Parts: sequence; C-alpha cells; structure tokens
Amino acid sequence: MILTGVFLAVIGLGLVGWFAARARARLLYTGRGSMHSMPNYHGWHMALWIIVPALIAWAAWSAIMPGLVDSVVMADPAAASLPPDAMHRDAIMAEARTLAANPNAPVFNAEAQTIAEPLRAAQTRYGLIGALIIAIVAFAGGAFGFTRIRPDFRARTHVERAVLGLLLLASLMAILTTFGIVASLLFEAGMFFKDVSPIAFLTGTHWSPGNAIGTDIDDNFGAVPLFWGTIYIGAIIAMIVAIPLGLMSAIFLTQYASHRVRRWVKPILEILAGIPTVVYGYFAALTVAPIIRDFGATLGMANPSTESALAAGLVMGVMIIPFVSSMADDALAAVPRSMSDGSLALGATRSETIKKVLLPAALPGIVAGVMLAISRAIGETMIVVMAAGAAARLSANPFASMTTVTYQIVQMLTGDQEFNSPKTLSAFALGLVLFIVTLVLNIIALRVVKKFREAYD
Repeated sequence: MILTGVFLAVIGLGLVGWFAARARARLLYTGRGSMHSMPNYHGWHMALWIIVPALIAWAAWSAIMPGLVDSVVMADPAAASLPPDAMHRDAIMAEARTLAANPNAPVFNAEAQTIAEPLRAAQTRYGLIGALIIAIVAFAGGAFGFTRIRPDFRARTHVERAVLGLLLLASLMAILTTFGIVASLLFEAGMFFKDVSPIAFLTGTHWSPGNAIGTDIDDNFGAVPLFWGTIYIGAIIAMIVAIPLGLMSAIFLTQYASHRVRRWVKPILEILAGIPTVVYGYFAALTVAPIIRDFGATLGMANPSTESALAAGLVMGVMIIPFVSSMADDALAAVPRSMSDGSLALGATRSETIKKVLLPAALPGIVAGVMLAISRAIGETMIVVMAAGAAARLSANPFASMTTVTYQIVQMLTGDQEFNSPKTLSAFALGLVLFIVTLVLNIIALRVVKKFREAYD
C-alpha cells in the first residue's frame, strides 16, 4: 500500500518537475533562435529524469521487498510454530499476508493469526525504507535534469530518443510475449511426448485420456477425432454458411446497393463480429440446437441429440460472416473501375461482369478473407462447448455430437487435476498443433494479401 502511494507521488512529482522546468526554460528564452529546444521539451526531459529512475527503483524494491519481509518474519519467535513442510508453511504465509492487508479476513489457520502482526510490521518498515529510497532517486534525477536546462541543451533530441526507446520496448514486449507463448507450449508439449508417442498422438483414432493408465497409454491419446471435429465444424460446416453469405453480401454492397443502403447495412453486418462468443453459444444451445434436433427427428433419426456438429457449425458460420464479407468487400472495391467499365462497354451484363471480371480479379483478397475466417473458426471455443458436445468420434453425420481441439483443451485444464499428468499435458500438445495450423493459415492469408496488393498498387 505504501509503495502504491509512492508510485502515485512519483507521477505527481514528475508533473511538478515538468512545470518547473518549462518555467525555467521560458525565463532563458530571449527570442527566436536563442534556445535549441522549446520549453516544453525541457519540461518533458526533467519529468523523464524524475519518473523513469524512480519507477525503476520502485520496480526493483517491489521485487526485493517480499523476500526481505519473509526473512524477518521467519526469524521472529512467532514463526517458531510454523510447520516444517514447505507447502503447508507457504499456505499459512499466504493467509497471513491476507490478514496483514485485511484484519477482518476469515482465518483458517491459527498460526496465520500469530504471524500476521509481525508480517504487517515488517511490511510497514520495509515499505517506508523503499519509499525513502524511491524519493531519494526521484529527487536526484530531478536535480540532475534541472541542471541540464541551458539554452544550448538539446532537450528535444533526448526526449525523442526516449520516446523511440519506449516504442522499441513496446515492440519487443509483443515479440517476447510471442516467444514466451511458443516456448511454454514447446516445453509442456515436450513433457507430454516423453510419455506418449507423437506418431500415436497424431495418427491414433481413440481419444480417452481418462483411461490412459499403464502400458497402453498411447492407445488412449489418438487425437485424429479431435482434429476431424475441428475441421468438420470450423472449416466445413461453418464455411458452407459463411462463404456464400459473406461473398453475396459483399457483392450486393459493392455492386447493387445504393450509398444510403450501404451506409446502414454494412455497419449492421459488421456488428456480428462484435457480439461475444458466449452469446453465440447460448443462441446455439438454446435456439438452434433444439431446431436441429427436431429436424433430425422429422427425418426419422432415432433419439437425435441436442448437441450436434451442425448446430455449432451453423452458428459459427454466422459469426464469421463479417470476416469473409469485409475482406471480399475490400477486394472488390480495390479492383480498378476501368475493368468493370470496359466489360460493360463490350456488352456484358452486370452479372456477367461480376462473375467473369470482378470475382477473378478480386480472388486473392477473397481467398485471404476465407483463410482468416477459417483460422478464426477453428480456434473458437464457447460455441463448441455449449452446442457441439464432448464426444470424440470420427463421423460425417452432422447431427451427431462431436468435440474439437479447443473444447478438449478447456476440459483438460479445468477442474482438480494433477498438472504434470499426461492427461493435463495433452492440452499443451493440442494447443501446439492448433497454434501451428493457425499460424500456417495466417501466413498463407498474408501471402495472398501481399500478392493482391502488388497487383493493383
């Protein structure tokens, strides 16, 4: 709590430094050309010298302080009653930290109540020490920044370099996050493949992680039914819905609709992309799935299930219509007007011009939109969880319940399960496969888009 207040105080001190440095620079300004940088740049330069070193000190002390507090608490006589077991002791310490922050919190271990007060005192003491260190660093940085306010000082250059460094750091954070995700997937998937053969995992047709015990463990981790369910729901049924409707919507909006109609219909169509997937899941489970079940009964099916690949695929197809429609719309709009005018001038009808001129010319952009839509569909989770079911089966029957890779990832990582068991680690292997497939689809889509842009730039 003390360090949080210090953080806010540092930001306020930086604001005060900005005003003070700007006022000082204005006093030095005697006319055009008398100073290298404007007063505002001097203000930002001093604010950076106050805030950045203080924040670095704040982050460093926040990382060091818990260890110092724990060492003091463990040396206190009140900690003598703590159990020697590390896991039990850590649980008591966590409860004591909660009590130190909120004395009215419920207590499950009497030992936590005993060490809560020494813990609170140690946190207060080290918090004040950290606040003093951070304040000293902030004032030292501000003093140094204030001494740099001179007419010939290149404050603008230093500020722009600082901003460039901040932008570079933001870019590196995104890249490092991606590498972290890939590294975690590879590590955990490697742990899984120590127990399960990759060949059996990628080619097996029986998925039953709950029965994976003993020497026949490979026989229960065949992921082909999961891959088939993912492709069947996300890349076949959903695309049968999304591609025709999305493409026809784009053709109507670009070739037939008036400006007034397009101004209203296009935003309404794109609203579909902003609806939360859990809402689509409820719609699929409560509205579409019963209709599909009744339709299956009408066709003579015995005991049709409410959960079906068709219900999930139809709703998923509706969800990704804006992806196909927007990309196709942009691709059709990018085709030079002279091509359609030339076709019409030669006597072709509007429909013939669309079919034989515009669609072939816009095909790379349309294909890119379809590929992006597929990558979005195969990564969908909530609709599958609520409408498709959990049965891992190889079947082409759209009325049967199926499961997908994303559903199984959720299933494996939820509940009270041992984390280092093959059953739980299989989620990371499935995630790695899904990551690779999605990455390949996105690379193909980007390559197609690049080719499309080169054709008409």
